[in-house]
Amino acid sequence: MGRSPCCEKEHTNKGAWSKEEDERLIAHIRTHGEGCWRSLPKAAGLLRCGKSCRLRWINYLRPDLKRGNFTDDEDHLIIKLHSLLGNKWSLIAGRLPGRTDNEIKNYWNTHIRRKLLSRGIDPSTHRAVSAISSDHNNKDKSSSSSNSEESSPSWRRRRQQQQQQRPLFRVPDLNLELRISQPFQESHDAADIQSKGMLCFVCSSRSKQCKCNISGGGGFLGLTTGALDYRSV
Repeated sequence: MGRSPCCEKEHTNKGAWSKEEDERLIAHIRTHGEGCWRSLPKAAGLLRCGKSCRLRWINYLRPDLKRGNFTDDEDHLIIKLHSLLGNKWSLIAGRLPGRTDNEIKNYWNTHIRRKLLSRGIDPSTHRAVSAISSDHNNKDKSSSSSNSEESSPSWRRRRQQQQQQRPLFRVPDLNLELRISQPFQESHDAADIQSKGMLCFVCSSRSKQCKCNISGGGGFLGLTTGALDYRSV
């Protein structure tokens, strides 16, 4: 759904305002104030659109409007505000009493813009045109020089040498071979081990007369103890 029109434009006057229409609009606003622009034309007895009445009052009929050409101080202020705010004409007009945003915009495009260009200043960036062109040339030169350097054989050789000198990360070798052996003990000679007997993995003794009976049944690691037999697992 679009916005509804401010009034019926079929029976409204268009074009230049007459002196009589200006006087009616001024007299109504002085008596009743600005109010609602949608209902103002009918109350003032004008066959005009509400938007047309508002623009006519703001841009031409307001008593605080400043007439005449822009002064040098206003030119400097407009240039300074434009460098800070850009094309925000309503904000710039708020700093210049008696001037409208539409008036300042037209004055910028017709006078100040040409004045800055004649001085060698870019109206958009407020910088010297020569400085902007030199920045572009420096960027182009730096990009071209970097591209030419990368394409040179010497640069490629240095690149390869740097890559070769970098330490490579290597995964250490892991020995995953599992072995089952006797617990670590102090070293003994073979005669000492034979005199003390074999090691029992159940009671951890070296007695020849071990009650665990691992030598007679041929059990593996002493697993044939009691009712538990590893061969039945």
